[in-house]
Amino acid sequence: MFGKFFLILYILVQILVSVLTEKSISSSRKFSGIGKKSRAVRIVIYAALAAVPALGAFLPKSPFKFFCMKAGNIWLGFFMFYGSFVLLLTIAYWIIAKVRKEDFKASHGRAFQIAFAAALVIFVAGLIHAQQPKLVTYDIELANEAARGRNLKIVLLADLHLSVNSDIKATEKMVELANGCDPDVIVIAGDVFTSNYDGLKDPEKYSAAMSKMHAKYGVYAVCGNHDVDENLFGGFSVSPLSEAFRIPEMDKFFDDSGFNVLYDESVELGDGLFTLVGRVDGEKAGDGTANRLSPQELLKDTDKTKPVIVLQHEPIEFEGLAKSGADMVLCGHTHNGQIFPGNIVVPFFNENGYGVKDLYGMKTVVTAGVGYYGPPMRFGTDSEVTLINVTFK
Repeated sequence: MFGKFFLILYILVQILVSVLTEKSISSSRKFSGIGKKSRAVRIVIYAALAAVPALGAFLPKSPFKFFCMKAGNIWLGFFMFYGSFVLLLTIAYWIIAKVRKEDFKASHGRAFQIAFAAALVIFVAGLIHAQQPKLVTYDIELANEAARGRNLKIVLLADLHLSVNSDIKATEKMVELANGCDPDVIVIAGDVFTSNYDGLKDPEKYSAAMSKMHAKYGVYAVCGNHDVDENLFGGFSVSPLSEAFRIPEMDKFFDDSGFNVLYDESVELGDGLFTLVGRVDGEKAGDGTANRLSPQELLKDTDKTKPVIVLQHEPIEFEGLAKSGADMVLCGHTHNGQIFPGNIVVPFFNENGYGVKDLYGMKTVVTAGVGYYGPPMRFGTDSEVTLINVTFK
């Protein structure tokens, strides 16, 4: 539902920005002669670019669809900044013209040039930055008598979002960072894919790269809301929940990558040192539903005398998990906003949108994730591999 609303909003914004762009170009002395002669060409090019994301969302599976998905995500990343700058500059120049009692048309002619240059610089920087994951480290103390004096080194990964815009080099860098931590366990908090499998070029290269991750107790994963096969527009689903299924190719990819996937299941690791509990995603379970166990049902049979660590995709239901006996919850999903000002907005919609936070007497850790969804860029946030050094006291 939100995907279709976003599509309508996208069309309206595209029309508004294109009108303001034309007005700015026609008002510019530098482009005045060229602008009048090439207006029709510009409109056709602009309309074609604007249509590409929609084609990527609604066309049936084909190489052309995946090309449109890839190009559409790139266009959305650029337009996100260009459109914002055009709107803001138009308002700013209008206010300045009113205050100074100048001709708004003459000053507005600079809006297109400034908006295009600024958006292009930020966009390119964001593209490059997204492909460079970094290591983020947290030191956490957990109170547990049974494990007192012992340590646990966890590497938390999430939101790889493998899809049409993925780069194998970034995945290989992620594996290198994870292995360099010499972890006891590697956990993956969902969204390995971005709602499709067929659009990922050479998936065997990615599974081969991730199969090289090694940890003393193994690599464990849960699925996220995008680990299903469905249509997206700008990162938002335009398919009904009843059609959101995890396909066999995804499960085979997990096996080939060496992931032990937990579906509302628990496993004792480290010769009984702690219990790792993996949750089914609460938005899309992968079977066309949103069904999963409640925190109480999930943890009712776990040994509460030992540390209980819950791995889930979305940072929700913290209070229920704490009351049910969880000592720490590890999540992803938020991307820390991915693109500024998203990182400012995220905290308003999540009890813990990013980082480490004590909630209800329980530790919560939310990673910004390694990948990106929608536009293949990060601006104001990092792609990260998260190392958690746990000390039991």
